Amino acid sequence: MRIVIAEDLALLREGLIRILRANSFEVVEAVDNGPALIRSLTTHRPDVAIVDVRLPPTFTDEGLRSAIEARRQIPGLPIMVLSQYVEQIYARELMSDRAGAVGYLLKDRVTAVDQFVASVRQVATGSTVMDPDVVSALLTHRSTDPKLLELSPREHEVLTLMAEGRSNAAIAARMFVTEKTVSNHSNNIFTKLGLKPSEDDNRRILAVLAYLEG
Repeated sequence: MRIVIAEDLALLREGLIRILRANSFEVVEAVDNGPALIRSLTTHRPDVAIVDVRLPPTFTDEGLRSAIEARRQIPGLPIMVLSQYVEQIYARELMSDRAGAVGYLLKDRVTAVDQFVASVRQVATGSTVMDPDVVSALLTHRSTDPKLLELSPREHEVLTLMAEGRSNAAIAARMFVTEKTVSNHSNNIFTKLGLKPSEDDNRRILAVLAYLEG
């Protein structure tokens, strides 16, 4: 699985390279600024891009903007964004084009190596992964929504896990229930939120995230 990394901090960049190579990924290039990221992605066309939101030259959202620009040239390019802080606007920008798999993790999740590697593989293979803290912020943003208030505690738990990017099987394992039970909860959630049901896990997750973004 081929990866391009964009991270301006040399220590973290080297750490990501070591972690990924130790887990059988091929890091085809690691860059430290936005323009170099666009060139690298369009040249190598990797299986997934791991991108720091804030890159030179602006140190604002250069990494995110560059990755989205590259995806305009490479439709469907999976993008995993790393951020120092929870920024809802970055989640919104990342999901806005619905043009490919996405991930949004806080940088401190990298230290949980097994989970981080699993998340990278999920995004590379077409799934959506969202940091639990980002999901919590989105839920707080919509906390007074009457439709969300209709959800039972169990449905709220399923919604949270769904928004993080977990499949029905993963949710069932986490909650110690059957997949059928999770499916029933999911159907109830979609009905109460007025969302169209989907058999595709990623489309389902994107629909939920779009709803939470308001």
